[in-house]
Amino acid sequence: MVGVWSGDEGLADIYVTAPDEADMNGDRFGRLFQVTTYGESHGRAMGVTISGCPAGLPLDSALVQTELDRRKPGQSMITTSRGEPDAVTLNSGVQDGVTTGTPIGMVIENKDARSKKYEPYVTAPRPSHGDFTYSAKFGTRNWGGGGRSSARETVNWVAAGAVAKAILDRFDVEVAAHVNQIGDIRAPPVTFEQMQTATDSNPVRCAHPETAEAMRELIDGYQQEGDSIGGAVAFATRGVPRGLGAPRFDAAPARLAQALFAIPAVTAVEFGLGREAREWSGSARNEDWEFYEDADADRQEAVTAEPGDPIPTGNTHGGFQGGITTGDPITGEATWHAPTSIPKQQQTVDWETGSYEDIQVLGRHDPVLPPRAVPVVEAMIRLTLLDFMLLAGRINPDRLDGDTGSYRTSYHPSSPE
Repeated sequence: MVGVWSGDEGLADIYVTAPDEADMNGDRFGRLFQVTTYGESHGRAMGVTISGCPAGLPLDSALVQTELDRRKPGQSMITTSRGEPDAVTLNSGVQDGVTTGTPIGMVIENKDARSKKYEPYVTAPRPSHGDFTYSAKFGTRNWGGGGRSSARETVNWVAAGAVAKAILDRFDVEVAAHVNQIGDIRAPPVTFEQMQTATDSNPVRCAHPETAEAMRELIDGYQQEGDSIGGAVAFATRGVPRGLGAPRFDAAPARLAQALFAIPAVTAVEFGLGREAREWSGSARNEDWEFYEDADADRQEAVTAEPGDPIPTGNTHGGFQGGITTGDPITGEATWHAPTSIPKQQQTVDWETGSYEDIQVLGRHDPVLPPRAVPVVEAMIRLTLLDFMLLAGRINPDRLDGDTGSYRTSYHPSSPE
């Protein structure tokens, strides 16, 4: 890419960026807060490098480990029994417990990989997995545990999301999520505070305890039958400033949807009314405007605004208008299909022998995905929001100590001041 921007002396400077190999195979996420990951399900380790984290953030492995422990396998009978401690090691970017502004490198070793059960699938792809598509693209693949296509890769995203959370906490930006549907069992609406306090109180990660019990019984039934079931995760934010995102291809909901669709097995992402919007008239969905000081107390608490600011009277849009954040909570839902690794008998073909084969996908697999996906959803939203805030100059990309710093990029021709 070639671009032109004005220099300090009023002269035109040229900047050139070349395609990056990591981008070409989808291993990098973000613009200024860039996350690059590596690792396969049964490889030696998973790893993530964060480039663009400002200096001055207190950071240690314990802070990251808290989020990783929410995602790790073996937490209950409704998750895979794979015994991974998911212990993180920080290898760079931190000095005396504080980030230095240089790349942060983190590694999570794989301790309990068992590849032998995957040998039958080397040339006989498992139904609805990435086995054949990876082989068709690359001509080869790491087949143990699904390799790079495994949801184990999301451990890297959660590690990076923990760093993003630590930064956003300083700016009072909060993200929460919970499992709101498993199969045909759907939880009633819950508050943001309930998602924060009750989500982790049960294995299903549903913030409505009574519904969580019914969901658990449903999951147990599918598990006993050697089957699996899908579900959904509802999410919300607080404190997101107005003005994040840009029209069209860099719209805030577009980039958030991309981040959430990257999570394995996600089949739908909705904001605000979502699919229900097709049943609403324009007059019912449209939001009037009022001044902040005229809104009731609950509305004032929910929206990020100052006295005298215009604010929408409701939030049917889910926190966006014109692809840009309104200051309202970002609300929405992501849907997962049922896990594809099931012990029930299915049929495949062996491209090496040219024969049909009956197949049973044996091993250690989750019967349902949303419970372990909750911290992944929160991580991807945090990563996206932080990147937008850096791009918009709401956070100094150099340092968090209050000083302006000095930088000049294609995004920011001068420092924030």
